[in-house]
Amino acid sequence: MKQILIVAPAWVGDAVMAQPLYARLAERHHGVAIDVLAPAWTRPLHARMPEIREAIDAPFAHGELALKKRWQLARQLSRRGYDQAILLPNSIKSALVPWFAGIPQRTGWIGESRYGLLNDWRKLDKAALPRMVGRFVALAETKGTPLARPIADPRLVVDAKASTAALAALQLSTERPILALCPGAEYGPAKRWPARHAAALARDYLARGWQVWLFGSNKDAEICGDIVAQAPGVIDLAGQTSLAQAIDLMSLAAAVVCNDSGLMHVAAALGRPLVAVYGSSSPVFTPPLSPTARIVSLNVECSPCFQRTCPLGHMKCLNELGPERVDAALQALEPPPR
Repeated sequence: MKQILIVAPAWVGDAVMAQPLYARLAERHHGVAIDVLAPAWTRPLHARMPEIREAIDAPFAHGELALKKRWQLARQLSRRGYDQAILLPNSIKSALVPWFAGIPQRTGWIGESRYGLLNDWRKLDKAALPRMVGRFVALAETKGTPLARPIADPRLVVDAKASTAALAALQLSTERPILALCPGAEYGPAKRWPARHAAALARDYLARGWQVWLFGSNKDAEICGDIVAQAPGVIDLAGQTSLAQAIDLMSLAAAVVCNDSGLMHVAAALGRPLVAVYGSSSPVFTPPLSPTARIVSLNVECSPCFQRTCPLGHMKCLNELGPERVDAALQALEPPPR
């Protein structure tokens, strides 16, 4: 049985977009055992990817070299007898554990001049692989072999018992259809649809008899609080759920509205009818990958600027993107949310 260790990404969206790689490896190598090395907080994502045998916690802080920790972990992993390691981050640090562990085939894009640490290195043609998901999946192929197309969309699988348990823990129900709003974006305010627009959309759906649930972390408390203040009746779950519960509850939504964020990719991988709101960023490299996803953007002349805050001070790209545009996109989804 072939055993492969994946050095996985640390960000939610990137971790989700790695799932098609695991599916392709399982397709190419019958019975393959795939383990991922990733930060502990990503475990709920990997637990919902059936191709993965085990998630191994990477005990390193973001940006930490931690040579001793990496060496100690590598010694433990060397006893597992991995045949191959595939490195998704492009940093030198990410290549150290597989090298220390003596894994015979170490595959990845050359990034940061990792010659020697990798012995199955690939040189990236960005024009041929414009999307992150394609760059990940290409590493499943033998060097020099074209990428198998079409590329499957990311997919997360939720157990019905887990969803039921999350509902009970948060004292929620599915008696009325659920609109999930994800108003946060860790990168900065230039990615966040204004609270007044989200609140207006929420009030409209509440009036139609829907529930509206807000998802996010503690960092999203301020914008979620603003929405709740403007749309009484909204259920604020930001900071109240674990990542596992957020995934399981979002799988129950009849429709989802997200900024360009990690939760946007989660919603897409769950196959939820999704409207993704784009402001300062672009969907070219990391779009929501799902046939039930739609992108809403004004495409103003100064976007995408990729800035955390609007350099011109007006944030026209999101301030002028009203709730009626998002609602129209929701109504146009097939099948339309009811």
